Amino acid sequence: QVQLVESGGGLVQAGGSLRLSCAASGRAFNYYNMGWFRQAPGKEREFVGVIDWSATNTYYSDSVKGRFTISRDNAKNTVYLQMNSLKPEDTAVYYCGAVQGPRQIAADQARYKYWGQGTQVTVSS
Repeated sequence: QVQLVESGGGLVQAGGSLRLSCAASGRAFNYYNMGWFRQAPGKEREFVGVIDWSATNTYYSDSVKGRFTISRDNAKNTVYLQMNSLKPEDTAVYYCGAVQGPRQIAADQARYKYWGQGTQVTVSS
């Protein structure tokens, strides 16, 4: 069992930065790849990126590649999403999730076993 709690959301101006955290409880955290998704009002939940269990590999959607970075600290049971050069279109509720399996399934939210409650990110123009 893994419980996830996101934090770090808020209001930021375009061009600014935020770092989201996702704290996990449970010893199984180290066995999961951790993904970030986001959902804007009136839109479907969208894949942002994923980091594997060993923190060796990351994979990002084209919309955030080069601006967002995912990292994790397994000793602290925490995964991070560093967001730079934020744009108004990045405004959404951001969720972290835990998934097992190859990278090819990481963008499929149906494959995720655990989810956090989400944290709101608002980027003003």
